[in-house]
Amino acid sequence: MAKTLYITDMDGTLLGADSKLSDVSARIISDLTRRGANITVATARTPATVEIILADAVTALPAIVMTGAAMWCRDSKSYVNTRYLAEDTYKQLMAKCEEYGVNPFRYTLCEGETMQVYHNGEMSAGEQEFVNNRLNLGLKNFNIDTPHGLLPYLPGVVFFFAMGDCERIFALADDIRTTVDCSVSCYVDIFGEKTGLLELFAPGVSKAEAVKQLAQDVEADRVVVFGDNLNDIPMMQVADVAIAVENALPEVKAIAHKVIGANTTDAVARFIEEDFGKIR
Repeated sequence: MAKTLYITDMDGTLLGADSKLSDVSARIISDLTRRGANITVATARTPATVEIILADAVTALPAIVMTGAAMWCRDSKSYVNTRYLAEDTYKQLMAKCEEYGVNPFRYTLCEGETMQVYHNGEMSAGEQEFVNNRLNLGLKNFNIDTPHGLLPYLPGVVFFFAMGDCERIFALADDIRTTVDCSVSCYVDIFGEKTGLLELFAPGVSKAEAVKQLAQDVEADRVVVFGDNLNDIPMMQVADVAIAVENALPEVKAIAHKVIGANTTDAVARFIEEDFGKIR
């Protein structure tokens, strides 16, 4: 029997407008997993928030986290396949960010499973809210305006994250794409259309590459991917079946094989339930 792998983005796709997993979706995913369905998530989030959001959902496969810079094994609470930025790349990215007046968050993972996040310089209201919403979650510590964060190089950096005015963030992303050997993910914040989000990784890092790796690991014959935003397009393009939710951006719907209900209607979980029933 053919094995199908289901991989869904979280915010704006699997999660509701409150950025939470509904009781209905959690129940469906847990039941299907116990019946043998291969379901997981691919997200820009770190395990610190993935663990909380998926607390009521049973999944057996590693979660693709940090846009593919690593996978997170929920049962063993450990990272696998982590990709780090090289020292030269780190220094080039810091120089480019400074040129554009952007103070990035730098996510490091050196020892154990607790991620250290560094930020130096003035923070906007949006950046402060971003930090405040993630304090005391476990698995991640924020280090704001510390001398260590001003070192020429921080070892163990997994990725840079920056947020700000769309025009500035997208211009920085375009510049980096042509001058620095790294992976760039840039998209509009679904919670504020004037805010651009930028993620910078080691070369070759993407949700798409992680999806292909996981599909190979589980020996999947068919991959079904769900998304809503620009950073989901690459992984949707490598899927056998690409599904967009109704609230997805036009660019995402344009490359999807099928458009289902909005993220507020448990559409992803219900689609998987129906599809898995057909292939059983």
